[in-house]
Amino acid sequence: MIRFLFLIPLVLILLWTLWLQINGYRVRDGIQGYKYILIVSGVIAAFYAMMWWLTNL
Repeated sequence: MIRFLFLIPLVLILLWTLWLQINGYRVRDGIQGYKYILIVSGVIAAFYAMMWWLTNL
C-alpha cells in the first residue's frame, strides 16, 4: 500500500485540472488549489512516515 502513496497527489492534481477545464477556468486560476493539494499530500506522507518510523523502533 505504501508504494502507491505517490498516486494520491497525482490523482488529485488530475481531478483538479479536469474540474478547472470543465468549468472554463485556466490552470493559472487554480494555482491555490494545487498548493493545497501538495500541502495535504505532504501531511499525509509525513503522517505515514512517522507511523512507519514509530512501528519500527
